[in-house]
Amino acid sequence: MKSHAAATRLLRRRLGAKIVQSTDQALAAAAFDSLKIPFLPEAVIFPRHHADIGQVLALANAHRVPVTVRGRGTSLTGSAAPRRGGWVLDLVGWKGIRVDAESGMAFVQAGAKVADIHRAVEAKGWFYPPDPSSREYCTIGGNIACNAGGMHGGKYGVTRDFVLALRGFLPTGEYVEWGTATKKFSAGFNLRDLWIGSEGMLGVVTDAVLKLIPKPPARWTLLCAFRDEVAAFAAVRGLFAQKVQPSICEFLDRYSVICAERKTKTTVFPGQAGKPVVLLELAGSASEVRAQKRQVLAWARKEALAFRAARNREEAEKLWDVRRKCSGAMFELGDSKLNEDIVVPARNYAAFARFLDGLRRESALPIPTFGHLGDGNLHVNIMYRRANPAERKAAEKAVQRLMAKVVELDGAISGEHGIGLAKSPFLRLQHSPAQVKAMRAVKRALDPRGILNPGKIFEPFEVWRHRRLEIALPWDHK
Repeated sequence: MKSHAAATRLLRRRLGAKIVQSTDQALAAAAFDSLKIPFLPEAVIFPRHHADIGQVLALANAHRVPVTVRGRGTSLTGSAAPRRGGWVLDLVGWKGIRVDAESGMAFVQAGAKVADIHRAVEAKGWFYPPDPSSREYCTIGGNIACNAGGMHGGKYGVTRDFVLALRGFLPTGEYVEWGTATKKFSAGFNLRDLWIGSEGMLGVVTDAVLKLIPKPPARWTLLCAFRDEVAAFAAVRGLFAQKVQPSICEFLDRYSVICAERKTKTTVFPGQAGKPVVLLELAGSASEVRAQKRQVLAWARKEALAFRAARNREEAEKLWDVRRKCSGAMFELGDSKLNEDIVVPARNYAAFARFLDGLRRESALPIPTFGHLGDGNLHVNIMYRRANPAERKAAEKAVQRLMAKVVELDGAISGEHGIGLAKSPFLRLQHSPAQVKAMRAVKRALDPRGILNPGKIFEPFEVWRHRRLEIALPWDHK
């Protein structure tokens, strides 16, 4: 890996040693994200002002120094790991949040935690729906970089649907603004949406204007058990056909439920141990929730083996316990997992369930699956023991089969985690050569020297062949 020591020294002279750090501790902390495959940078930069970022990028562009933008490193695909070394631009200190209660907008900096944004806007009677499971840790800049979603995606949409404007820098160090703090904007090309989901490869987001919606005054939660996964999928499709649109519709297959039941030493539904479940939440006005509640209860009586409704928020929190516990509990099935966030169209839910049953038999690995049925975004967890070569090989083969099947079913290889390193071998399953060529042309146009987050998305990286760090991060198992 090429050294950029002279450029680093020049940057340190310009910005100071407190901003441009190369201590062992700083470099080690910035070397990896939640994929836990480390790549050591040469410096970590903690900018104070926009002018600092402009200087960093202008110098990096002039000297061809790779730059990787980082928030809290919660990316599961390696998007925030500095694969080509160089400099890490750490924006975690950019935490500003300002809510305009009159316009229903939030003005946020890239390092603001998503949960802090939720709390700030809800205190003013507003609601920001995107809610990834790592929201207590992840930053809005990272959410914008991978177009994160969460449980509310089926009804409300994902990050892209709530970004009105972006501020930041081109790889050349030039400051740009995409969009305005208005609810309509049609003045030129929409480069704002091009940046959203680009995984930090087209520019550096420093600030965003988020659209808010009124906080729903009423909520109601229901947990249902079904005979098997195919029955659960068919029932949910039937509910959607009635034009019922839950704010949340979470699915846990039997293996996820069994893990949660073992973890909590309880049975979700007495007499129905190890059955797949669907967790629904309705949200809206009191009258809207009352009307849909009647529909949902009638549906549950007809379709579910058992169901339980929350009478208040305290009971609703208890119903949510099975969903919160399932992911961490899966590590009883293996010490490692390939966590894939695929998307499948509702019409192919049953075919996908049958495929997963066959994949479990073929691989001889446990593959618990849960996720968001409102938008078809399912988290398929291929569990294996890292020290077992046969299981590692089986996991590698299983993820390849999974991705090919998802594309065959007209789905997506990623719904919210992005491509990064972990999914780069499968990009060409999803996109034709012409589509990949067009994306690379955009990259060259905005980043002609290829300095921003190089080595990601387009260059296949076989993650299973690289040793991961055996450490626990604060947001693991959430």
